[in-house]
Amino acid sequence: MTLPPIFYHSFARPLPYNPTWQLQQCIHTLQLLLRSKSAHSDVLLLLQHRPTYTSGRRQTDPSIDLERVRLQSLGADFVPATRGGQLTYHGPGQIIGYPLIDLSRYTPTMGTRDYVCRIQKLLENHLQESHGITHCPSEHTGVFLDPVTKIASIGIQVRHRLTSHGFALNITREPLAWFDKIVACGLDDVKAGSIESKLQQPVSLHEEMSGIVNQFEKFFERDMVKIDLDNQGEIGEAISSLEQEAERAGSWATEPIS
Repeated sequence: MTLPPIFYHSFARPLPYNPTWQLQQCIHTLQLLLRSKSAHSDVLLLLQHRPTYTSGRRQTDPSIDLERVRLQSLGADFVPATRGGQLTYHGPGQIIGYPLIDLSRYTPTMGTRDYVCRIQKLLENHLQESHGITHCPSEHTGVFLDPVTKIASIGIQVRHRLTSHGFALNITREPLAWFDKIVACGLDDVKAGSIESKLQQPVSLHEEMSGIVNQFEKFFERDMVKIDLDNQGEIGEAISSLEQEAERAGSWATEPIS
């Protein structure tokens, strides 16, 4: 493969949302600083979040403030995000992928539509190849098990041809009760599904992350290299710091407070 590798890291514990966004911003700044020398790294972060509801960057309706109070009372955090899309949930049992990729490395420069399409297709391919789950085509962005059951969401931001935010894939049943408390992504008639609820058997989060890394290699035509935190400079230090912060944060709510 002619393009440089994508470096990836899988976090051990669910992460608080805001410090994880700050990590993305830190990597974005380093990419901009080093891009003129072609010395910047493309990075894929794979993780779970602590229970968190996020709104999209265009949601400014005063009713969002009321939602914030209601959803925080369930035991989750609420964060206005800078991604596209509307209100959604992130939490344990769900794999979050944050690809931080320089689209200008591709010739010609990869467009936003192409980028989103690749993310969606790699998730669909992962479900098919790893679990024999065939997605249901939909007019909406994301991956559906049937016309009313959504298993994966995509919400991205592109600045200076550098990507941030990404996708969320429901693995276990744990996120489903949290999704039941909202109209996710503005889709009134859609409910959340997961790989476990579809297969009716337990699924390993670790194995799912490995499968997604393999799909990234295929769909983005890049070698995937695990980050050596001790030899990755500021990025490695920032990731290690966030791992420690997640450890200090302790336990989290496993289901919504009634």
